[in-house]
Amino acid sequence: MRAVLFEAYGEDAKVVTVDDPTPPSHGVVVKVEATGVCRSDWHGWMGHDPDITLPHVPGHELAGTVVAVGKGVVRWKVGDRVTVPFVGGCGSCDECHAGHQQVCHNQFQPGFTHWGSFAEYVAIHQADLNLVALPQTMDFATAASLGCRFATSFRAVVDQGKAGAGQWVAVHGCGGVGLSAVMIANAVGANVVAIDIGEDKLALAKELGAVATVNASSVADVAEAVMEITKGGAHVSLDALGHPVTCFNSVQNLRRRGKHVQVGLMLADHAKPQVPMAKVIGWELELLGSHGMQAHRYGAMLDMVQSGKLDPSKLVGRQISLDEAPDALANMDKFQSVGATVITRF
Repeated sequence: MRAVLFEAYGEDAKVVTVDDPTPPSHGVVVKVEATGVCRSDWHGWMGHDPDITLPHVPGHELAGTVVAVGKGVVRWKVGDRVTVPFVGGCGSCDECHAGHQQVCHNQFQPGFTHWGSFAEYVAIHQADLNLVALPQTMDFATAASLGCRFATSFRAVVDQGKAGAGQWVAVHGCGGVGLSAVMIANAVGANVVAIDIGEDKLALAKELGAVATVNASSVADVAEAVMEITKGGAHVSLDALGHPVTCFNSVQNLRRRGKHVQVGLMLADHAKPQVPMAKVIGWELELLGSHGMQAHRYGAMLDMVQSGKLDPSKLVGRQISLDEAPDALANMDKFQSVGATVITRF
């Protein structure tokens, strides 16, 4: 099969021919119909993830069709249209038994712990636990965003942040994760303030339901601006980028007893951000992480998509070929694209 492969961190990835994967007894092989290019892939390529073994094929936001099934799989068959969370469970540890596959002790992450979806085919482990069936009406480019940025945002807003009608939700960073969070928070009835440095992204955030925007490059104090808009601070605030500045602002712009949800990865030099801990204590703030979403929770999200309350197709940006993927991967740190870049031609 053709796949994007890199043999050293931070060095040019190349499209090469490698062996087709075979399914483990508990897994399947999926023909990749679409796969997103995510900032998490960039972190892996840069060497910020200790789970990656070189040489490596990145890619974790995928949708496709099952083409081979392991002998131990009972729920899936050849021809099924599927996606998968970017964090999959082993099915055996205490967290998996409790339904928390997103923090599994022995988690499977295509594109990180194993070769990923920047390829014609990808093997998925523990398929009966981790695969998600796609609605027939959903195109693969849209479905590719569900496994990481959209599902991660859904859990961050709904399950972790518990955002509700009438609350103020601040979203720091309007890339794929942030724009997903804007749409989801708006769908559950929250008032959303979107923060970014790009007017094009802020314009799209407004189209997706943000009632106010803040351009972080043109205000003296982002947190103060959000506090003024919300008349006291956000009830829930998300750092959807993963940077010390956005993390600090997200905590700082909360109202008393508010919730900060860290969604963007904080790796390498950003792993130890400054946090206004005196305010956390004095105002009884909550600091929460959000790490993907379990396959068994996708039903609630997909029901909202099917009903029309959520429309992830609006977040699909540029569609590219596999041959264009190495350049797209290398440029993920420049924050240039609006919407999700998706590989749809292999």
